[in-house]
Formats: sequence, structure tokens, C-alpha cells
Amino acid sequence: MAHHAHPQPKQRSWFARHKVLTGAGALVAVIAIGSAAAGGGDGDDKPAAASAGKGTDAGNATDKTTDKSADKNSDSVKKKADMSGSGTYQVGKDVKPGTYRSTGNKLGCYWERAKDSKGELDSILANDNVVGPAYVTIADGDKLFKTRGCKGWNLVTDEKSGTPKSEVPGNGMYRVGVDIAPGTYKADGNKSGCYWERDKDALHGMDSIEANENITGSGIVTITPQDAYFKTNGCAAWKKTA
Repeated sequence: MAHHAHPQPKQRSWFARHKVLTGAGALVAVIAIGSAAAGGGDGDDKPAAASAGKGTDAGNATDKTTDKSADKNSDSVKKKADMSGSGTYQVGKDVKPGTYRSTGNKLGCYWERAKDSKGELDSILANDNVVGPAYVTIADGDKLFKTRGCKGWNLVTDEKSGTPKSEVPGNGMYRVGVDIAPGTYKADGNKSGCYWERDKDALHGMDSIEANENITGSGIVTITPQDAYFKTNGCAAWKKTA
């Protein structure tokens, strides 16, 4: 008598469980790889350690030194945080809308903007895994902001104050004209997993990305004065060449 095999239940991938909204079309695969390179921070739903390691160890040793100096570029590290790095907050009640910054994050920092408290995939408006400094804009229409394993978040009250650097670590998100100066930058010796992104805002939505790329070996990118942010994961330090 024939035996019928019982179908195995389908398992969602890490990307399905943590919907990282990205650019449309061919950019989806590019951004998904870049976003995961920094590792996960949401409990048991982390990517495998082997892939997460590429996002943090690919940079040169100079990353650790420049990361400290870059994080000191804001007064937010000197004062008490406006919001803890771990918790779920109601927008408009626990936390007000605005752009927030968190610095000094290690592997395991995760944040999420949500449109409701159902906890479903469709509840997520945007999310990210973070290593180094991070920015996120919480919009008026957001219902919840979730953050796990991050350093404290501070509301950015003066978006034009800062001393732009001509060299930044290969992990983090940097405000153009405040944390990083516009210009052409090069990162040498990148291993698989290096990713960069030029953004027009910190909403991390589908339309936020102006350009992005995955890199192995040397990478070159021109950051324009019109860009709002430069985001990089798993790369060597970026140094201005022009």
C-alpha cells in the first residue's frame, strides 16, 4: 500500500518575519542584504551568526577608533536619553514624533515603526538593525515605536549643528553636512557584506533611498549636498578623496 508523505509546514525566512521595507524593483535584493548585514536585535529571530558577523567584522580596525569620535559628534551622548533603547512606546503619548538619534550601538540593536499594535507583518511601517550611530524619524501617523537592544534615543533638535567628518566608520547612519561632509568617498578592502545607501530622509521607507550598492573590494560613492543621510553596513572605513 502506498504511503503518502505528510507535507512539511512552511517556515518563514528571517526577512519574512522582519519586514525591512526597501526600494522597489531590482533594489529589493540589494537592500535586504545590506540591511541584514548589521545583524538582528529582536530576540530569537536573529539572522545566523555567520552572516551577521560579516556586517560587523568586515571593516578595518580603524572603524573602532573613528566610531568613537563620530559618536561624540553630537551633544546627545552627553545628556540623558529622551527614550530608552529597549521598549515599546505609543507615539503621541509616550514619545512625540520627530527625528531621533542613537549612538554607540553594537550588534543586536533593532527598531521598528508600526501602524498598530497587532504585531503582524503588515503592522510594520519600517524597521532596521543597527550597528553604530542611527537615525529614525517617527512620523505623526505612527502608532508605536519599538526598540530593542539599542542605546538611548535622543530627539534631534538642531539638525544643522555639528562638525562634518571626512572619514567615518563602515557601520552606521550619518547626517550629511553634520556628521559627514559631502564629497566622494572610498572604502578599500571590503569583504562580502559591505553595503551603502544614500537617503533623502530618515523614515526608512520605500521612497527614502536615492541610491544603494553592495560592494566587494574597493568601493566609491559620491555623497551630494542634497543628500540627507549616508548609511553603511559591514564596510571598511570611508575616507574622503575629493
